[in-house]
Amino acid sequence: MYNSKIAGLGFYVPENVVTNADLSKIMDTSNEWIIERTGIEERRHIVRGQDTTTSMGVKAAKIAIERANISKDDIDFIVFATLSPDYYFPGPGVLVQKELGLKTVGALDVRNQCSGFVYALSVADQFIKTGMYKNILVIGSEVHSTGLDMTTRGRGVSVIFGDGAGAAVVSRSTDDSKILSTHLHSEGQHAEELIVKAPGMGGRWVSDIVADNDPNDESYMPYMNGQFVFKNAVVRFAEVINEGLEANQLKVSDINMLIPHQANLRISQFIQQKFGLADSQVFNNIQRYGNTTAASVPIALTEAWEAGKIQKGDLVVLAAFGSGFTWASAIIRW
Repeated sequence: MYNSKIAGLGFYVPENVVTNADLSKIMDTSNEWIIERTGIEERRHIVRGQDTTTSMGVKAAKIAIERANISKDDIDFIVFATLSPDYYFPGPGVLVQKELGLKTVGALDVRNQCSGFVYALSVADQFIKTGMYKNILVIGSEVHSTGLDMTTRGRGVSVIFGDGAGAAVVSRSTDDSKILSTHLHSEGQHAEELIVKAPGMGGRWVSDIVADNDPNDESYMPYMNGQFVFKNAVVRFAEVINEGLEANQLKVSDINMLIPHQANLRISQFIQQKFGLADSQVFNNIQRYGNTTAASVPIALTEAWEAGKIQKGDLVVLAAFGSGFTWASAIIRW
């Protein structure tokens, strides 16, 4: 049995900055309203024709591969987490293989929304541990902006989300740096509390939408029961963090850096207070990027590492909760 580690990190966000003031010009909202409820001040949106979910993932991946001090030809598997693929099918994993010019390595897509990157990291960890692969490219990338209802009707969701990508190279570890454990959960009974219902084969497909031509049809726009999601998130975040610590006989005081999924600054602050962590032990960047779903954890992890907030030997905890409901944690010795 081998151990795996994160050998390289990278992220990419579009240059196009969309502030709360910008949104207030196209919908009934305000900077104060958004900050009070989410902590978000601005986010990035792609410019159509310049970026896609795949292209952003590729840009982040190139940085991660370079920082891992390996060649792209050393990558022997791809795991791509997203809820916003370029196409309904195929998924973006194979498009990354093409764009990077990799040999015919396997590519797997993970559809676990906000917890997607941690799930993808867990998959990579298992493949490394069994010896099947040595260097796995893990990507979380999202384009939300082109699928949001950018009117007053959709403001409860649309002000929250942004576009971006993060990537990690997960490699076989030869020292004390390693992913100690990952912990994955789901509770499908609440799936419709945070959902895009259409298009979907089980209900409302494209032909139905086109046939009805109903301008008031909201089934293909994101729906979120915000209060219900918040109440579940704060409970599951705490549970899955504690689960990871207990599995490794660690204490909260052992945490050097917690990287929570950037869903809402109030959730992160609640968890920080619950665990009694100092500001230096929790990294948040939702203020600048909004919620980038599967990309939020790798973007935040990369920024924290780039800022020198994560050092060799540190205990790093990743945690995420999102649609599904799904939630997950990863305990890492850096």
